[in-house]
Amino acid sequence: MNDIPAMMQAIDPEVHGGPEVLTLTERPVPALQPGEVLIRVAAAGVNRPDVMQRKGAYPPPPGAPTIYGLEVSGEVVAMAPDVASLMIGQPVCALVAGGGYAEYVAAPAGQCLPVPELLSMEEAAAMPETLFTVWTNLFERAYATEGDTVLVHGGTSGIGTMAIALCNIFGVTIIVTAGSDEKVAAARALGADHAINYKTEDFVERVKEITGGKGVAAVLDMVGGDYIPRNLKCLAEDGRHVSIAVQGGAKATIPIFEVMMRRLTLTGSTLRARDLGFKAMVADELARTVWPHVEAGRLKPVMDKVFPFAEAAEAHRRMEAGDHVGKIVLTMG
Repeated sequence: MNDIPAMMQAIDPEVHGGPEVLTLTERPVPALQPGEVLIRVAAAGVNRPDVMQRKGAYPPPPGAPTIYGLEVSGEVVAMAPDVASLMIGQPVCALVAGGGYAEYVAAPAGQCLPVPELLSMEEAAAMPETLFTVWTNLFERAYATEGDTVLVHGGTSGIGTMAIALCNIFGVTIIVTAGSDEKVAAARALGADHAINYKTEDFVERVKEITGGKGVAAVLDMVGGDYIPRNLKCLAEDGRHVSIAVQGGAKATIPIFEVMMRRLTLTGSTLRARDLGFKAMVADELARTVWPHVEAGRLKPVMDKVFPFAEAAEAHRRMEAGDHVGKIVLTMG
């Protein structure tokens, strides 16, 4: 503990605004609460909720740090007395409710996963947020299983690329949408069975063609708005629709009679505000079900670009530009 400083560099702007507000500042190294470990951060993932938080549209849940960042990798340098396993010195990646854009972060021990040798620290930092999100929503809430066909929007995003990888591993046929021919090609190269340019093609008609009119078992949607009724047209009978973001609008008009007649299920979730017990349960399930594929080198995140910690503003600009394929990561150097 002697080499842990009292203060650290962090990105914790006091005002909302454009990427330019993301400047380095000094904050106290977090004090550990029961069940937590202190991680010396090697890298931190950049996610769409970070951009929303910067704009004032996605405040941290009560009790969470105001420092940005929902996923990290690094080395455990301290632990609360009640943490059962000896974790000091272990390389881990972790899902956190905030605090990742910093030199140190406190993370619940139950939300940490070990970083295997075949994964770089930058890759490890790009895993937790999308892995937890896709697993809980596509494979648990939507019950996607071997032999199913699913539709996932945003096929070259961090969520989309993780969905492609997991579907390939678990025998699920995946159709994705993307906003350019180049991104369609990238999605296909990454393993998407089908990719649709939503700007030049009607994804509803294409899904019908691809599935022979049957439709898909599940849709994973982060658009919302007028996509919702269109997504429902893509579903097979007894299909499941899962909403995880509302980038295109928070309200939708839904044909209730169609939902009834075709026994459709509409659900959704957010991850950040879920309780520690739920997240620890998911981490345990991932450790048993998915992490062996990570350890064997069969599952890695698709990496777009790595930025130095001090260039967080540039990382946000790249995310907002929409040109990225895969994950954007900050490295502490």
